[in-house]
Amino acid sequence: MSLVTISGLRKAYGDKVVLDDVSLTIEPHDVICLIGSSGSGKSTLLRCLNLLEDIDDGVIEFEGREVSDPRIDAREVRKRIGMVFQAYNLFPHLTVLDNCTLAPRRVHGLSRAEAESRALDLLARFGLADQAAKHPDRLSGGQQQRAALVRALCTHPTLLLLDEITAALDPELVGEVLEVVRAEAERGMTMVLATHEMAFARDVATRVCFLDQGRILEQGPPAEIFSNPREERTRQFLRRVL
Repeated sequence: MSLVTISGLRKAYGDKVVLDDVSLTIEPHDVICLIGSSGSGKSTLLRCLNLLEDIDDGVIEFEGREVSDPRIDAREVRKRIGMVFQAYNLFPHLTVLDNCTLAPRRVHGLSRAEAESRALDLLARFGLADQAAKHPDRLSGGQQQRAALVRALCTHPTLLLLDEITAALDPELVGEVLEVVRAEAERGMTMVLATHEMAFARDVATRVCFLDQGRILEQGPPAEIFSNPREERTRQFLRRVL
């Protein structure tokens, strides 16, 4: 059974159609990279997957259950999905450790000891063990984004959504964040990420989806999309960014 099935997804803001008849299947352990120009619908697609946006038409199924039904409890669905945004969105008044243990304790019912043990293990894996007691403003941008990834992973999500997580970073910090994502991909985490990092998408993705004007214009293995795209619009985009 597929982990996620999206069929005929449509989303508009007034007269502006942002997603137009989008269909996508996500299998366990997939790493799907969404590429395309700004405004092509990548971030909106991720937000719809996490039920942060109401959809106008279509169906989203997650773990065999239709979650786009407005009667669904979105909070229960989000317990199984982690999401990291371009802005780190760490709570500034909490330490890194408290940021990472808040959801496991409050939403998932873990004890403080269990939540802290899980968070400290992840912080150590991501090179942040010595930052656990600090507040986010004492960390570099790369460290804050790694901490945001740890926070998302502390709930043991089935699906991880990453929305341009390196876009706000200085170029020298991009690599340290992408290495963390690469390591999670190698561990088998199912991920969908919107990215402008084409070399990373080529190396790590199991599938690349090129979005243009709210539609998935073409999708396929990275070697196929980057070396021999079928669509002229895809070729134009790649000529510009590569």
